[in-house]
This record gives sequence, structure tokens and C-alpha cells, in this order.
Amino acid sequence: MKHVPIRLGPLALLLTVISICMSTLSMLSYANAEADLRLAQRYAETTRIRYELEKEGQQWLLSHGSGETVLEKEGYKLTIRLDASGQPLLWKIEREWEENTEIPDLWEGD
Repeated sequence: MKHVPIRLGPLALLLTVISICMSTLSMLSYANAEADLRLAQRYAETTRIRYELEKEGQQWLLSHGSGETVLEKEGYKLTIRLDASGQPLLWKIEREWEENTEIPDLWEGD
């Protein structure tokens, strides 16, 4: 019986490339999941603040028959305006936009 040598060079190269690709994809997946978590936390905080403002607005609405008020909480502003019969004319939640001029992790040279 004749012995046929197995060449491991191409196989080792293929496995190395696959390992590098899988490692890169796993790092990208982790970074993406972390960014999704931060975004979800920011969204949850924004929703919590808006719901608290809505609750305060509803409480104000029950205690006042007419008029206008501005409720503020953590940078958000709820403006309520009622007519003489107590019907809402304006119910608006807004937040003043602030431009982010800071660029994090920017290399400034040697």
C-alpha cells in the first residue's frame, strides 16, 4: 500500500483566514450590541421623562379649568393651553436641540 502525504499548508491557511473572519465578525457583533443597548437606554430614559410630563400635565388638567401652563422636566417642556370651556387648544412636548460640537476620541497629533 502506497502512503500519500497530506498537505496541511493550504488547510492551515484556510482555517487561519476563517478564524480571523470569525473573530472580526464577533467583535463587530459585540460593538453593535453595545451600541444598541446604549440607544435603548437613552430611548427608555426619554420615554420615562415624557410619560412623567404627560402625567403631570393630566394632573394639572384635572385641577385647572382653563388657562395655560408650562411644565419642565430634565430639559423637556410641556406646554398646555386650554380654552374657557376646558378643552385643550395646545398640548405640546418639546426639547431644545443642542448641537454636539465635541468629537470624542479625536487624535490631535504628537
